[in-house]
Amino acid sequence: MEIYKLLDLIELNDFGGDVVKYLDAIYEVFKQDFIDTKPTFRGIRLGLKRFPLVENKEYTFYHMTHDGDIEHDRTPDLRRMERIAWPRPMIDDSLHPYLKVWRNTRRGKGGTKKRILILHEEERYLVILEDRGKYILPWTAYLIKGKRQLAKHLNEYESYKKAEAAKKT
Repeated sequence: MEIYKLLDLIELNDFGGDVVKYLDAIYEVFKQDFIDTKPTFRGIRLGLKRFPLVENKEYTFYHMTHDGDIEHDRTPDLRRMERIAWPRPMIDDSLHPYLKVWRNTRRGKGGTKKRILILHEEERYLVILEDRGKYILPWTAYLIKGKRQLAKHLNEYESYKKAEAAKKT
């Protein structure tokens, strides 16, 4: 099977190490992909979690470019920032046979969340969408760091595929 080709990384070095220029550039990519255009996931419109704004940027941008479990205390993550151009094409091309796409539910503070996951296995990159029924929110995207974490996602994907196949019989 042909591997899904992703765009080149956008690296801090490309901006001479100037963090301000870099953040402006990656924000422009995010803005073009999720604000200036009207993305969809398999025909369902994508909304955007805009608030609370973080440094005058939409919350989803913050979530896709920062790491941490405590929402108000996330730290910038260069690996996430370098890959900011990857979520939109993966969402747009989610039917590509190389990409692994599945659904799960997660319990959180606000109750049960219905999630859609899109995995590029070779790059170990995961895009997470939240299904709100009439629309979908891009939620976050990140590199999967450890082999165990990747195996956990692959197992969840296989279990999902088996359950979906069982529903059809």
